[in-house]
Amino acid sequence: MASVFTATDIDAVNTIRCLAADTVQGANSGHPGAPMGCAPMAHILYSKFMTGNPKNPHWINRDRFVLSNGHACALQYVTLHLMGYDISMDDLKHFRQLHSITPGHPERMETPGIEVTTGPLGQGISNAVGLAIAERHLAATFNTDDFKVIDNTVYCIVGDGCLQEGVSSEASSIAGHLQLGNLIVLYDSNHIQIDGSTELAFTENVLERYEAYGWHTLYVENGDSDFDAIYRAIEEAKKVTDKPSIIRVHTTIGFGSAKQGTEKVHGAPLGDADIAHVKSLFHLDPTKKYFVEPEIYDFYAKVAAHGAQKEAEWNAMMARYKEANPEMYEEFDRRVYRNELPSNIADLLPRYTPSDPAVATRKLSETVINAIAPSLPEFIGGSADLTGSNLTHWKGAVDFQPAVLGIGNYSGRYLRYGVREHAMAAISNGMAAYGGLIPFASTFLNFISYAVGASRLTALQKLRVLYIMTHDSIGLGEDGPTHQPIETLSMLRATPNTIVIRPADGNETSAAYLSALTFTDRPSVFCLTRQNLSQLVGSSIESAMKGGYILQDVPNPSLILIGTGSEVEICVKTAQILIAEGIQTRVVSMPSTDIFDLQSSEYRHQVLPKGVPIISVEAMSTEPWYKYAHHPIGIDTFGASGKINDLYNYFGLTPEKIAVKARKVIEFYKSNPVPVIERLW
Repeated sequence: MASVFTATDIDAVNTIRCLAADTVQGANSGHPGAPMGCAPMAHILYSKFMTGNPKNPHWINRDRFVLSNGHACALQYVTLHLMGYDISMDDLKHFRQLHSITPGHPERMETPGIEVTTGPLGQGISNAVGLAIAERHLAATFNTDDFKVIDNTVYCIVGDGCLQEGVSSEASSIAGHLQLGNLIVLYDSNHIQIDGSTELAFTENVLERYEAYGWHTLYVENGDSDFDAIYRAIEEAKKVTDKPSIIRVHTTIGFGSAKQGTEKVHGAPLGDADIAHVKSLFHLDPTKKYFVEPEIYDFYAKVAAHGAQKEAEWNAMMARYKEANPEMYEEFDRRVYRNELPSNIADLLPRYTPSDPAVATRKLSETVINAIAPSLPEFIGGSADLTGSNLTHWKGAVDFQPAVLGIGNYSGRYLRYGVREHAMAAISNGMAAYGGLIPFASTFLNFISYAVGASRLTALQKLRVLYIMTHDSIGLGEDGPTHQPIETLSMLRATPNTIVIRPADGNETSAAYLSALTFTDRPSVFCLTRQNLSQLVGSSIESAMKGGYILQDVPNPSLILIGTGSEVEICVKTAQILIAEGIQTRVVSMPSTDIFDLQSSEYRHQVLPKGVPIISVEAMSTEPWYKYAHHPIGIDTFGASGKINDLYNYFGLTPEKIAVKARKVIEFYKSNPVPVIERLW
């Protein structure tokens, strides 16, 4: 079989290798070895298989590429530069410098052509699974027999480290089950990691493991120079449409370097002398740095032009699609281009009065989901094997499953994640990054700790993912301290760009969903109760949308009680005791400190005025509350196993015991000035 590769292809690969080495050397920081070893894979993918338009990196039907071993980012920056993305040679020269668009690991919000933020190993391949799910779902939703609106492939390069991280195992397992034939992973098998040879800790047969997951597997023996073998493997993988594919490509880390094949080229620049040696080996001028021959730019310009033509053809097709399917096109336009919510979402939210029965907020959440899901078709997600506890399945929901299994189809919107919390969050990131979808993920609040490696990246990438967490406190009762979150909210509230919401009743639960859907550039974490809560006097969706508000007030308050979630009702009952004794007590509900902080200074001072003692009550760590209260009441130990009433009494979270502490606070401030909380002022 004649080769599809020319001398220009070989020169292009060697240019990527040398330019990546220059890029790392210029920063005197980074990882040159993987880019030099992976250069053939990147070149072949971008020039022979992937369809995209560098002038419009956000074209929805572009093929997606994820560099899971993100430390090799010089490879991607160089390739994107050559392809004509808006990454200049000066950007390569500013690799790893402050405020450059070529940071130390690929960041979705910084660099054109980067689909997801990678770096923490295993996240990228897990995101790729989410991208593949999104493609399959949107294709099933919008494609017709005559129009293939969505039909792209997701490509991913991974390294040994990615495949050692547990999150990749979780995600790969579910990808095999879901038969995601639109996902092709190239495994850079170079036998080296930071500590040395993979023989030290990673001797399993990776391909046999992936066969057990239900993947199609291939092997390329010489990934350094056998370009045709890599090409044929990808070509074969594309023909397999009912399984994801992984291609193990045996490469030499730092190929061409005097230190090739060793850990010495993994995480440190090669040095000028070695780079000159590499360039001479590849017949490039060793005296020229950051240099690309004009014919190499011309080569990639033709590839880019082909991608632009493909987008133009797609746009022409979409014009015909609009005429033939106006309602489907309008929905596609709303979700993908305008990124707007349906105009009636706020009207669909249930509202409550104090005469309505007490209900657990997880159950109230289920009511909201049932109200909005039929009118919000981009809402897609599931639970980590806790559907019956999280209550995230709505009436009429269809499972996202391969049709051949007979239990759902790809147009379904409910995902059965199994016990895979970390992968669930990472997959959700991929779906959100794809576009046109609002993913949600659900488990017990305590077990978001399993997923926080990915949920942190949700916030970093400014992705809208709804984390619907139930069983939010000691209120879950007998399951005990292993299941009772104590420090969890402190961790989540400390995570930048994350909205944490702990609603106290039905109106606040409705507000939680409206807030989360409205924030398009950050994730939200709902903290929902297992136990029933009363519908509160004074609550409303509009008030709760401000994050914190005066729930019940008195003239000239001498004490303020702040509560969240299940503790708001306890604050109300405590206030009743104190008011009966002549202690004028205001009750503030604070479903979200994050949203409260976004309000005007005037509003925040109105709710929490200077000169009034403030006590917060939350069945969690007290640490976050020193920003808002003079005397936080909470739990700074682990929880315990027991009946819910016994637990609340044991930890001092009853109206009677809080009232005792409140009296002491009032007495103390009779002879001491009330400190100003700088956070508020």
